[in-house]
Amino acid sequence: MKRGIFIIAEAGVNHNGSLALAKKLALAAKKAGADAVKFQTFKAELLSAPSAPKAGYQAKATGAADSQLAMLKKLELTRTAHFQLKNYCGKIGLDFLSSPFDLDSVEFLLKMGLKTIKIPSGEITNLPLLRRIGISGRKVIISTGMAQLSEVAAALKVLYAAGVAKRDITLLHCNTEYPTPMRDVNLKAMAAMGRKFGLSFGYSDHTEGITVPVAAAALGAEIIEKHLTLDKKMNGPDHKASLELSEFKAMVEAVRAVELALGTGVKKPSPSEIKNMPVARKSITAVFSIAKGARFTADNIAAMRPGGGLSPMLWDRVIGKRARRAFNSGEKIRL
Repeated sequence: MKRGIFIIAEAGVNHNGSLALAKKLALAAKKAGADAVKFQTFKAELLSAPSAPKAGYQAKATGAADSQLAMLKKLELTRTAHFQLKNYCGKIGLDFLSSPFDLDSVEFLLKMGLKTIKIPSGEITNLPLLRRIGISGRKVIISTGMAQLSEVAAALKVLYAAGVAKRDITLLHCNTEYPTPMRDVNLKAMAAMGRKFGLSFGYSDHTEGITVPVAAAALGAEIIEKHLTLDKKMNGPDHKASLELSEFKAMVEAVRAVELALGTGVKKPSPSEIKNMPVARKSITAVFSIAKGARFTADNIAAMRPGGGLSPMLWDRVIGKRARRAFNSGEKIRL
């Protein structure tokens, strides 16, 4: 990953099972300025039992008639499509990422050569999957939606035991509701979680708009992930909580502006403001003509613009001293 805030366009399943749409999403992510595009890798039969219901937001977006399994089957990408998609991302200069939802998919992504594995929120309590990813030697990004702090700690314990170094883990604060109500974002938990575990941290967003991801950047997120769609009106579970190209581009631009504005943390005059110091600051100045030998008093001197003379912070050293020469009204005082 490159230095700076790493921005992931979460294409997820917004391709609706189509490789052509998946490529269009990757291209949109590139045009928007994302560093990576991320998809989801799963075998529907290994991810969901036939009896599993849809989540409320999924049923609202796609209808409640069919099961979660039936919905997921329509959203799978073939293994061949994965390779074609990864190659396409390489051609356009975009990192390819994907989240595995079952052990077979973990093995497949490892064989694809992915250097970073993104663990989705729903798998944070999946010990076998966590352990297999841990022993792979890959870098790990782990979303923490729906998790208690104790569950995050338990997942990290598995990863550490499997051999993952702390420097190779990034925790993403997340809320797994689509779209997430603002009152439930709890963005302060992001940095608090990072401090608690001594790990890099970031934010995976499911709110509407770009406000919260930009705020996450200001709070120190090292990774920001946001859903991208070609059209919010498309049929599918995640489109409504996603950004279209123009919106995603606006988010990237805002995040980059915040990143630039955060600076180094060292308080000192910036190059752009140094030229204004003589104009905006003040010097100890004669209020009216002062004769040689006269004492400087609060009546005959004042702090006045421009700067460049004796700083008013030296006021106490000047008061009571005698003028070594005459000063005209408005002239900067010299000792």
